[in-house]
Amino acid sequence: MRTLVIVHSLKMGGMERVAVNLADAFAEEGHESHLMACRNRPNDLQPAQPGVILHHFDQLQALLKSVIGIPVFLLSRLLLGVLLPKSHFLWVGWLLGWLLKGRIRRIEKRYGRFDRIIFRGLGTYKYFWSFRDDRNIYVLENVIHHDRPAWQKRLEWKRVFDRRHLVCVSSGVQASAEDAFAQGRIRPLSLRVVTNPCPTGAIRKLARQEDPDLPQRPYILNVARLVPQKGQDLLLDAYALAQPEQDLVIVGEGERQSALETRAQELGIADRVLFAGKRANPYPWMRQADLFVLASEYEGLGIVLTEALACGTPILSVESRGGVTDVFRGDLAQYLTPRTPRGLAEGMTRALAQLPIEVKPEWLAPFNSDTVVAQFLGQDRDPA
Repeated sequence: MRTLVIVHSLKMGGMERVAVNLADAFAEEGHESHLMACRNRPNDLQPAQPGVILHHFDQLQALLKSVIGIPVFLLSRLLLGVLLPKSHFLWVGWLLGWLLKGRIRRIEKRYGRFDRIIFRGLGTYKYFWSFRDDRNIYVLENVIHHDRPAWQKRLEWKRVFDRRHLVCVSSGVQASAEDAFAQGRIRPLSLRVVTNPCPTGAIRKLARQEDPDLPQRPYILNVARLVPQKGQDLLLDAYALAQPEQDLVIVGEGERQSALETRAQELGIADRVLFAGKRANPYPWMRQADLFVLASEYEGLGIVLTEALACGTPILSVESRGGVTDVFRGDLAQYLTPRTPRGLAEGMTRALAQLPIEVKPEWLAPFNSDTVVAQFLGQDRDPA
């Protein structure tokens, strides 16, 4: 089959990595795989499979170059977007959807008709809400947030979710969507769970690369953006309570770094906490860690959890909204802890006392590429 995966950008981020992984998975399973980024920069990520055909569609440039794009953009930014905050996509999405449809038609003239067009993430497809096609599948990467007045959210949901084929990356995301849709009287064409693929072989190859910056002492690892959602404040508090032999390494960058460094000093653990910054290849860091810990408030699924397992590293997580419970099944369920400093500290202590922990193949089986590809390309779609 011929597939097209569309993502907002190719910057280094969880949703973006999953989009690239999915395009790679289609190619690995023998399909003609295309990947489209809607921003020209940054291009931190590239497909691992040589057969993936990469396209760029600069949505802002396309909008401004269209006949009426500039007045629509200015009207939205200077007036409508001010009167109704965070509504910019509503006003430009009808035009951008039409422009994207034209771009896809031009690609199809060269390569042939796509069998599936898969949009990864609300931040991607909300800007193209006017583009409707029965081949389109829209992937919800995270729980739905009720961060604006109910009437405004219902208006937005009607544009981006109603009468579409929707896929959720976890059962937690699906439950969040079902609750929101009941409130907003939204009826998708289909709503089902298809998890994220984990390219185990590619990750293990990258994990074997040398990195001169790797710590020499044993450590516990967290890989995430330094933002409130990711819960590094909680992680620092729990680490200070647990006082393990291992150091704590946090890979990532973001707005909270200065505050987190201050918090580590206040807790008296600054000399045992390393803020390693963003890493183009975090997998050697995962492979060498004694334990990978996630402390997020919410996660659509938690791609870093499956990546750590692919590196052979045991995982621990707090109970958070979204999909982490879809990873912690069977024997792994014992490594879920309450989302409190004490609960996480006790969980770390228990897990570290069990080292070495064997990572079992069945823990990663649901995330195998062939399984995920088959679900995306299956002809039958469950009714909503």
